[in-house]
Amino acid sequence: MNEKIVNEVKSSFEQRFGIEPIVIKAPGRINLIGEHTDYNNGFVLPAAVDQAIYLAIGKSGSSESTLVSLDMDQTFEFSINDFQPTKEKLWANYLMGVVAEIQKSGREVTGFNIVFSGDVPQGSGMSSSAALECGTCFALNELFDLSIPKVEMVKMSQKAEHNYAGVMCGIMDQFASMMGSADHALLLDCESLEYRHFPIELTDHIIVLCNSNVSHNLADSEYNIRRKQCEEGVSLLQKYFPEVKSLRDVSLEELNAHQSELSDVVYKRCKYVIEENERVMSMTKAMEAGEIDALGEILTIAQEGMRSGYEISCPEIDFMADFANNREDVVGARMMGGGFGGCTINLVNKGSEDQFISELNAAYKEQFNKEITPIKVVISDGVKRI
Repeated sequence: MNEKIVNEVKSSFEQRFGIEPIVIKAPGRINLIGEHTDYNNGFVLPAAVDQAIYLAIGKSGSSESTLVSLDMDQTFEFSINDFQPTKEKLWANYLMGVVAEIQKSGREVTGFNIVFSGDVPQGSGMSSSAALECGTCFALNELFDLSIPKVEMVKMSQKAEHNYAGVMCGIMDQFASMMGSADHALLLDCESLEYRHFPIELTDHIIVLCNSNVSHNLADSEYNIRRKQCEEGVSLLQKYFPEVKSLRDVSLEELNAHQSELSDVVYKRCKYVIEENERVMSMTKAMEAGEIDALGEILTIAQEGMRSGYEISCPEIDFMADFANNREDVVGARMMGGGFGGCTINLVNKGSEDQFISELNAAYKEQFNKEITPIKVVISDGVKRI
């Protein structure tokens, strides 16, 4: 827990609004495997991490609400009775979207004030937006005693991103932030929302995130394009397999049987998703068996799938992943997150992480004239009141 940020949001709230707030910690997440499978109703294997968004919240005593982002040094005000998505301070949409979803459910909230800050690196693929949404929903649930079940809060947070931020995300990020458990990964079936916690026992190895400090503007628009391409594939396959509802219902054999009827791009997208679902299940089996080399191989193969199949990588990330995957002290590495920048996730021999980070940073700086930011990962619990 970042005590410095906790104290900052709490003291800032008290100075601005004159009352003691409720304080909420909402974690970011990593994803061991399963990128872009969630909105295809597939399987994912994320985990909540210690990097988080911290929110201080209290009632305003009126219908007016004030949102304060310490990191952006911006304030946004709106009436709880009349609000719409804003085109000016886009971060406010993530919070207002949650309010809108709570109101749609028939639950009543009055005006409130929030001050928030965090240490989830934006654009890193660690889902700062989902943490903000889940933290807001949990905070409002606590403040107004709404008794919203956790899974319903997950769904509300996802819908907030759809309807107010305009990103048609899957449910993984919100589920991991809300339902995470310390020292465990979360195997989630994104269709049924059944889940199981898997102990992360790496013994002689360590997870190292390396932030490329690159965030290409393509990410959100290309995300929605990928989703439509997958839906196009499903639409065609349903003509032959009426039971198919999403790509999680399609085998590689069924896809290949109708490859000629799909564009090359749509075929590649569908093939990647089907194979990525298989990789999720393979990784859980390797984790249970303690097969570290198998984990690394899955990461390496997944990287190639994102590069050439789903085409969501970028030169900086490719360089970092290739550098890692050609080293003896790295078991496997891949890009993590929605794509076009962010972090690589690296499974590194314990004890060699500092040398790996130093040598990767030197090579990256020589190639791109910028530095990476290493991120130490502690697997943590989901959203909670502190």
